[in-house]
Order: sequence, then C-alpha cells, then structure tokens
Amino acid sequence: MVSTLLFLSNLGGTEFLLIFMVVLLLFGGNKIPELMRGLGRGIREFNNAKNSVEDEIRQGMRDAEKKSIDK
Repeated sequence: MVSTLLFLSNLGGTEFLLIFMVVLLLFGGNKIPELMRGLGRGIREFNNAKNSVEDEIRQGMRDAEKKSIDK
C-alpha cells in the first residue's frame, strides 16, 4: 500500500495541472461540481460513521467504569 502511494510525494504543480486537465477532458466541466458534491457527501458520511463508532466506544468505556465502581 505504501509503495502504491509513494509516487504522490513527487508530484509538483505541473503534474497536478496535467491531472486536472485530463479529468476535465474526461468528465467535462458540467460533471466536476457533481463529482465534488458526491465526494463531499462521502467524506461527510465517513466522518459521521467514524464519530459514531468513537462515541459508542466512549460510552462502552463509561459503562464498564460505572460497573466496576458499583461492585
């Protein structure tokens, strides 16, 4: 996995511009905002799920702590 993402550290401004132009040619100017909205929704859903799991873990720890105090 690390070796797959290793090439990202060597990208400069020219490479990003070239990638942007290829994406623009493939999807067109009208589809890019739609793609970005979808990406934003996906990131938001991921963060909500992550926060939900963290809250459940914290609640479980609190419950376990209360049980140990009650004994």
